[in-house]
Amino acid sequence: MKRFLGLVMVLGLVLVLGRVAMAGDTATVTVSANVVGTCKFLTGGAMAFGDLDPSSGADKNATVTQPTFWCTKNATYTINDDLGVNESGTQRRVVNGSSEYINYSMSYTGSGTGGGRTDTKTLDIAGTITFAAYQNASAGGYNDTVTLTIAP
Repeated sequence: MKRFLGLVMVLGLVLVLGRVAMAGDTATVTVSANVVGTCKFLTGGAMAFGDLDPSSGADKNATVTQPTFWCTKNATYTINDDLGVNESGTQRRVVNGSSEYINYSMSYTGSGTGGGRTDTKTLDIAGTITFAAYQNASAGGYNDTVTLTIAP
């Protein structure tokens, strides 16, 4: 028993002296991240003028399915387009199979600030074909394709 008691005292002394003899230290870890400004279209759109009746004497507004998109929160975005594949200078045009063209206009507000991925935005497009542009056009279908580009 004395031997056991002596061993316990020696171990206790080693532990106490060991703690006194050791010294600790601290260090810092720098953590960083960067949220990338991103914008993505969720859906495309469509601009349908429907039937253009030369006897109407009236301009024709398009029925529009609006594109939707999102942008990183607080990212300033701009939306641009290529004027369509049938453009001539700055004039947008739809074309039929005979290479006959009808001029049209397309407008939208192409800038703003993102609200994050869960804040879906709608691009409000409007389009018009004036009566003067189609009053002497050949019968048949006309089309164009406009590519939109969005960037933060």
